[in-house]
Amino acid sequence: MRNVFLFIRSNFNFLFFLVLQIISLSFLFRYNKFHEAAFMNASTEITGRVNEKFDNVAYYFKLRKTNDSLISENRRLHQALKENFEAPDSLRRLILDTLKTDSGKMFLKYNFMEAKVVGNTTALQANYLTIHRGSSELVRPNMGVVSPQGIVGTVVNVSEHYATVMSLLNRQYKVVVKLKNGGDRGTIEWDGLNPLFVTLKDIPKSASVNKGDTIMTSQTSSLFPANIMVGTVYEIVDDKNASNFYTLKIRPATNFYNVEYVYVIENLQYEEQKRLEDSTRKKFQ
Repeated sequence: MRNVFLFIRSNFNFLFFLVLQIISLSFLFRYNKFHEAAFMNASTEITGRVNEKFDNVAYYFKLRKTNDSLISENRRLHQALKENFEAPDSLRRLILDTLKTDSGKMFLKYNFMEAKVVGNTTALQANYLTIHRGSSELVRPNMGVVSPQGIVGTVVNVSEHYATVMSLLNRQYKVVVKLKNGGDRGTIEWDGLNPLFVTLKDIPKSASVNKGDTIMTSQTSSLFPANIMVGTVYEIVDDKNASNFYTLKIRPATNFYNVEYVYVIENLQYEEQKRLEDSTRKKFQ
């Protein structure tokens, strides 16, 4: 306290001048409209710039929370797509006094679960991703995996808290897809050469195919809902060894170099479909 009084005493003239200056400026800005407007404009500009800098800093530290929120919102939007719901084909109708009542109900077929990518390879012949979601979070083998941009691969191995995903950039990976225009189906696979491209085979030459056409998942896939983005046609290769079919060079929609979050897709009817198909297959062996 003594130092404060000594400071005031030694700088009394300057402090007194400063107080008078503040009082005179307040009178000037309060009772003079022009100066009041100029002061308000300047203070608003300065306050706005300070708040902008502060908001940028605060936003930077909230990015993780914002990103997690967006991932959850995307999962809910995926879940609401009509491709995730199906209805039985054999609908019963009750006809009474010429009024028709349809008893068919829509039911959820696919469940989307978000997961963070914690490991990823792109330079091998058999590339895999590791995701931070395992059996304790309802992940099991033979589940499809997609990114916000397109398909990624299939779950092949699971531990309690982690799972490995066979990437689209794996020479052993194959999945049935279709042309968005026309619906002709073929098989996507990777030749192990360039991680920027995969190959689509078995598209008949009767199909209309052009560079830039969209490739999507097929409704015949048991791993993915129909109409999820796969990629676009980059080049139509003239394959003389397969004269009746196109060989298409496809650029995947997913950028495997920077994928950070994915969605694991649970087909809620996968086991039922697999049991029926296996039983049918045994009858013809």
